[in-house]
Amino acid sequence: MYYNEIIQFERETQNITQKQMAEYLNIKQQQYARYEKGINLLPITHLKNICLYLGISADYILGLPDLPYPKR
Repeated sequence: MYYNEIIQFERETQNITQKQMAEYLNIKQQQYARYEKGINLLPITHLKNICLYLGISADYILGLPDLPYPKR
């Protein structure tokens, strides 16, 4: 899944509307819908706030594994 699909899935699972999420992010619902559809890229500040609102990690949204990263 792409990050926009994960955000939509988690939002719907928690019975949160796009309007509620947009109000929390202080943007219009149409703008938020464009993030979920993948039309516009999600700014990092919104990613952080979505994580806080939904109670999920950015790693999960970005599809990163929960495993430790190898040292370089």
